[in-house]
Amino acid sequence: MADTKYIFVTGGVVSSLGKGIISSSIGKLLQARGYNITIQKFDPYINIDPGTLNPYEHGECYVTVDGMETDLDLGHYERFTGIQTTRANSLTTGRIYKAVIDKERRGDYLGKTIQVIPHITDEIKRNVKLLGTRYKYDFVITEIGGTVGDIESTPFLEAIRQLKWELGSNALCVHLTYVPYLKAADELKTKPTQHSVKELLSIGIQPDILVLRTEKHLSDGIRRKVAAFCNVDFDAVIQSEDLPSIYDVPINMQAQGLDSVILRKMNEPVGETPTLGPWRNFIDKLRRATEEVHIGLVGKYDLQDAYKSIRESLSQAGTYNDHKTVLHFINSEKLTDANVAEQIAGMNGVVICPGFGHRGIEGKIVAARYTRTHDIPTFGICLGMQMMVIEFARNVLGYGDANSREMDEKTPHNVIDIMEEQKNITNMGGTMRLGAYECVLKQGSRVLDIYKKTHIQERHRHRYEFNNHYVKEYERHGMQCTGINPESELVEIVEIPGLKWYIGTQFHPEYQSTVLHPHPLFLDFIKTAIAHKAGEKQRQ
Repeated sequence: MADTKYIFVTGGVVSSLGKGIISSSIGKLLQARGYNITIQKFDPYINIDPGTLNPYEHGECYVTVDGMETDLDLGHYERFTGIQTTRANSLTTGRIYKAVIDKERRGDYLGKTIQVIPHITDEIKRNVKLLGTRYKYDFVITEIGGTVGDIESTPFLEAIRQLKWELGSNALCVHLTYVPYLKAADELKTKPTQHSVKELLSIGIQPDILVLRTEKHLSDGIRRKVAAFCNVDFDAVIQSEDLPSIYDVPINMQAQGLDSVILRKMNEPVGETPTLGPWRNFIDKLRRATEEVHIGLVGKYDLQDAYKSIRESLSQAGTYNDHKTVLHFINSEKLTDANVAEQIAGMNGVVICPGFGHRGIEGKIVAARYTRTHDIPTFGICLGMQMMVIEFARNVLGYGDANSREMDEKTPHNVIDIMEEQKNITNMGGTMRLGAYECVLKQGSRVLDIYKKTHIQERHRHRYEFNNHYVKEYERHGMQCTGINPESELVEIVEIPGLKWYIGTQFHPEYQSTVLHPHPLFLDFIKTAIAHKAGEKQRQ
């Protein structure tokens, strides 16, 4: 392929239709045909990145290897395709405007009046093409957040209009809309889709392919009607029905020829349809798994998307262990010594979730104590690991007032503290230890046994660290520091070898777990939880 080709994915009617899943599926299908692809997300909000956004507003904040805090859709891109995204794969209106304003302040525009068109749209276009020109990808898939008609996304759509005009057959627009079912009339309604396409046309963009989200199967008659009203070929009207799993979507898209239509419209040879063997094997395992493993998620955000990558990692690990992972949210704000036994009853394993701030931490400490003293497989991630460390200090080392400097500035036993270079930082955004860092695993440790290699790299997102002054004391009392950053000597992993599975990681392993390469820590944690369940059954 000589030139990079650009696919734009837009959404209409309502948000949350699954543009990220469709973008990931397109990427997966083109990748299976041997193309070198990448996927990027443009978010219309003015925040520089989602790092300071409340998870209730925006779900989890996903972190790339190079330390960019991004939208959770980048997690889908990586899980589906196995590619590694970077800061260039995630942009917001805030970053675009900041770049333009910085240039204006430096005098780069030579005294010109700065306007949305051409300055903002040119900056968007430059960023759309950046990955293609720098890395010579065959396809760059660009997902535009929000919904057509939103005032915020207008500059992005204008930039797409211009690019489609400039790039000709090297650019294509996939528009995702919703076809609602009206129960009272027993009818599927295409009018919202027609209006959404009309809105796009009014901006000057003719969609090339329509993907219709629907809860019920659409007849060919409905698809023909949509094709006729929206100036789209009949075979380019694809339906995306509700499916048992998001991982069924690429197979469903392939069955309807979405990738073939894209290639044909972009003047690429269609060739044979890939078999997607390993992907289908995963789906088969997912379907066949009937035995359940029950995992408690101890956290403060009662929202599926807040722990999206953790949920997906646990689910994938269950599938590869021939089990269906059933997740139970346990609200750490409501967890006390009085109700912890009842809340954790029936759990085969517990994950103490990451987070920021004071709210709900005492509940996490209560959970850590209960699972440690009852030998229930426990996985603490980031703040979860820190709570395991604090619990151990309070109840084993005898420091009843032990805490993190984040929660109590004046704690005499600051077993979790802030790094020297972080102490004077006042900005909240992008100032933590972010992205991939090295970690060396200790000989004879459980984690070395799991990873099967001494040097690993994992992604971080935190400001506070294990206080190294206490390492010897912890190790003397049975909690080992088994993963260390070679440059800073910071503790990355703690474990209690005497227990079935009691491991805390300062990093976020969930960011590296993909469909075809599930993370070893999650695989082993679920495997141990299944064995724990079997042991409990025998005891009963």
